[in-house]
Amino acid sequence: MSTFVVSNHENCRMEINKLEPTSVWGNFSKLNAVPRPSKKEEEVIAFMLEFGSKLGLETFSDEAGNVIIRKPATEGMEGKKMITLQSHLDMVHQKNADTEFDFNTQGIEMFVEGDWVKAKGTTLGADNGMGVAAIMSLLESNYIPHPPLEALFTIDEETGMTGAFALKEGVLKGEILLNLDTEEDDEIDIGCAGGIDVTATRTYNEKEGTHGDAGFQITVKGLTGGHSGMDIHRGRGNANKIMNRLLYLGLDHNVRVSFLNGGSLRNAIPRESVCKLNIVRKQADSFLKKVKELSNVIIQELKEQEPNLIIEVEDIKPAKRVMGLGAQEKMVKAIYAAQNGVYAMSGAIDDLVETSNNIAKVKVEDGKITIGCLTRSSVNSAKLDLANSLRSAFELSGFDVEFSGDYPGWNPNPNSEILTVVKDTYVSLFKDEPRVVACHAGLECGILGQNYPEMDMVSFGPTILGAHSPDERVSITSVQKFWSLLLEVLKRTN
Repeated sequence: MSTFVVSNHENCRMEINKLEPTSVWGNFSKLNAVPRPSKKEEEVIAFMLEFGSKLGLETFSDEAGNVIIRKPATEGMEGKKMITLQSHLDMVHQKNADTEFDFNTQGIEMFVEGDWVKAKGTTLGADNGMGVAAIMSLLESNYIPHPPLEALFTIDEETGMTGAFALKEGVLKGEILLNLDTEEDDEIDIGCAGGIDVTATRTYNEKEGTHGDAGFQITVKGLTGGHSGMDIHRGRGNANKIMNRLLYLGLDHNVRVSFLNGGSLRNAIPRESVCKLNIVRKQADSFLKKVKELSNVIIQELKEQEPNLIIEVEDIKPAKRVMGLGAQEKMVKAIYAAQNGVYAMSGAIDDLVETSNNIAKVKVEDGKITIGCLTRSSVNSAKLDLANSLRSAFELSGFDVEFSGDYPGWNPNPNSEILTVVKDTYVSLFKDEPRVVACHAGLECGILGQNYPEMDMVSFGPTILGAHSPDERVSITSVQKFWSLLLEVLKRTN
């Protein structure tokens, strides 16, 4: 079996390498062979340092692990401004429950389906691997005209943007920054939301399970998930919120939770949740009937957004240790009260989510409850207001609440010179107007702008759908479009 998988993976890589532009897809394939989950980027940092050194280019990493590679201008373009090309090395590690895969040791297994490149049961890493691959192709090219280039490959973008935060003033020399981390090929991004992690924790006293209890496991699965910024407005189901609705029924039936695990990453809408519980046997039938009724209601509510939603109930051996009823009731009511999804739309930009929250992780085990949220907003005061609302809901239920990972948004500059260049280039190439937008995701531009306030910045990229989920895919024709735009922009900068 293992031999078959390896062989199949190699065939997939060969198929990917034949796509146009071959240099970009070839580098993406090489990059995806290197494990690179957030906070475990040692291998990909070494890979990138070796890549730059073999090209004979100035290559180094800073104390955080960000990699910087500089390449002189091609002949005739020496007098132009240096351009910093920026993408992040890490990727979100999400997989389907039935997929056996170790992100720490394995490379991504890719395949082509129509106009899309996808991964087998895992995230693809096109976010932001396509940007990294494009920069690699520019650095190794002997024929593409360009001004002086500075490549900035940051680390840990997906779980705190710590690489961008750690980049010190004076390291970069570029005057223009092209961030290649946008996920719609007709968009030019000039602003983004900031974010803050909200973590609620509390302990509880474990109680002995009652002799004669019945045991059940409830599983919520089959949800679409997705990016907790870019997809938060799409009305997709949140596995933690769905599970909590079911547990709320248990408050009247003396249901006792022994284990709960939902979601995994703060920036991914949770797709699955599993709960193990005990119940007095004589109340089991009544509870299970209500669970079935509510499950059908929830599935009907979400039938358009979540056609593959499944809620399963299975008999299991009752647990020996369970939560006390008081702590359980407070947890369930706190999660019910906590905001999830879109909180406010922007009053300044049409159809832009201003403020949102993702109840990303809920875990109950061994006497401890942990609830992790990611709160986003393009308005800093609104971000803190919603974070304080969450704090209040959790503290009223006896939780300790910690704020961490606070990062700023990126304020739009509609008068940017590089924005004009990219817009005019887009129109010239594609005979259509691009959409100039701000996004609800987090881009590193706002953080980098703190130490480099004079740097002129925009963001663009190919079309990537389903980022932060195993449904992630990137459009092949869109990569061609993105590559053409990038090459022409480099020619037209001052």
